[in-house]
Amino acid sequence: MEEHKALIQQLRQHDPHFALLYAEHQQLDQQINRLAKDPITCNLEQLESLKKQKLRLKDEIYHLLQRSQQS
Repeated sequence: MEEHKALIQQLRQHDPHFALLYAEHQQLDQQINRLAKDPITCNLEQLESLKKQKLRLKDEIYHLLQRSQQS
């Protein structure tokens, strides 16, 4: 998503739905990183579930970016 940095910033400012998706994606990323850093208390099923949620959000974000570029 790095190549879409300017567009992401623009959409975050002007599209509340996109901003919410992006914030959720960032939150999941932080949560995943915290869990992965503590292998003793890390629940692998929970970690996999969070990764799947993050991937779904990333796919939706990417779809919105593509649609925005076509407009």
